Amino acid sequence: MSSASKLAEAPAAHPAAPLAEMTRAKRRVALQSMLAAAVMTILKVAAGLLSGSLGVLSDGAHSGLDLVGSALTFFSVRVSDKPADEDHTYGHAKFENLSAFAEAGLMAVSCAWIIWEAMQRILEHGAVIRHSLWPVLVLVASIAVDYSRSRALRKVAERYRSAALATDAFHFASDIWSTLAVLLGLALSWAGSRLAVPWLSYADPVAAILVSLMILRLTWKLTRETSDVLLDAAPAETRQQILSAVSHVQGVLAIEQARVRRAGSATFADLTLALPRGFTFEHTNELVREATEAVQRAVPGADVVIHTVPRQTSAESIFDRVRAVAARNNVGVHEVSVQSIVDGKGGANLRVEQHVELDERLTLAEAHNFVTAMEAEILREVPELSSVLTHIESEPATIERPVPIEESGHRGREAERIAAALRRAARNFPEILDVHEIHVGRAGDHLQVSCHCTLPDHLPMQRVHEIITGLEDQFKLLHPEAQKVLIHPEPETDNLR
Repeated sequence: MSSASKLAEAPAAHPAAPLAEMTRAKRRVALQSMLAAAVMTILKVAAGLLSGSLGVLSDGAHSGLDLVGSALTFFSVRVSDKPADEDHTYGHAKFENLSAFAEAGLMAVSCAWIIWEAMQRILEHGAVIRHSLWPVLVLVASIAVDYSRSRALRKVAERYRSAALATDAFHFASDIWSTLAVLLGLALSWAGSRLAVPWLSYADPVAAILVSLMILRLTWKLTRETSDVLLDAAPAETRQQILSAVSHVQGVLAIEQARVRRAGSATFADLTLALPRGFTFEHTNELVREATEAVQRAVPGADVVIHTVPRQTSAESIFDRVRAVAARNNVGVHEVSVQSIVDGKGGANLRVEQHVELDERLTLAEAHNFVTAMEAEILREVPELSSVLTHIESEPATIERPVPIEESGHRGREAERIAAALRRAARNFPEILDVHEIHVGRAGDHLQVSCHCTLPDHLPMQRVHEIITGLEDQFKLLHPEAQKVLIHPEPETDNLR
């Protein structure tokens, strides 16, 4: 597996490290590699010219290519770490991939030139090689330098998922094999001159051809991987990891679209999730947060964008579908009930009754038209219904400022009488254990009363609602001027703490 392949599968470590530390590490290793490539290029070219060995010259050309590639890498890591701007909203990370693609092109051109020169020497019966120890020493030193630089580059590339550094590491690693092949060619050529074996004189150009073919093969693989990134292709493993992580988030019905792309060390995930349409905005926002965290656990450092679409579930009841229509129309509904009405033919028809809250500033005609359209939408959504009956209520659009009734003097006695009347009405309901925190206020000519009511823990909510509604009705019979009565039910154990 190539360095680029390992890089695609390696987990990103850079989110855990500060950005400044990542930038310094990438620039430092790129600069060191550029200097090492410069020194080795000079030494190899000099040794090749002195010895007349095409193998050594080809290895020097390869190192020269590494020098150009290292310079591109050094420049690319400086550019790729720049933050996003108005012209590059996804950042500059793809510059690393572009640099890697350019380096691969240079490698291919260099290899083609070396193969051409080698074929010319073979067809022209070669050139005389001046054997000496210096080319051998230069090539051995080159192997040591290439090995150390390759390890250093690969370590930083895998840590920070840098495509440019990974390509540079590949260059230095390929230099080791090419240098070994050149050494073998020199050794065979030297043996041929010593043992008077003419055909061994071709060992040097043949070694150069073999090195070039090997590098071309690896270059093609590297080019294909780099092109995939430039064309927004992402490793299949990465996409599967993301799909698996999101599918385990509770509440996600389906992943309708998943697009993944890489740019340098960054991974971008764009998902469209189907969610139950009954979810509130807050619930949806929480689920999006959980899905984002799941993706980033699977692919650390991923930039995640999630779109949500509401979908009907198979478990939806008639009540759920009616409330879904109300949510689409941005109105609140309550006291929704479904009734089975027997028609004149002995059959049964289903009818929905609901209370809808509309802006109190609407006219009756506007409110009626809105409700009529909403009822038609409900009938289309729930075809098993025969009719819909809507009770229109006004939703306050202004902030009320009720004035509290004083607790002393005439006003204070009035508040006491109202509180006493509320407690008398509560005695008609055996389940009510206590009425407390009674507040009485006036808004114009109308009374507004609120209180807390203690009930047994085991009462079902249906019975709680009946008791509270009955208490409100009886109190309003005693005090018709009471416009609003708000009763907050509390369990018995809550008041014991």
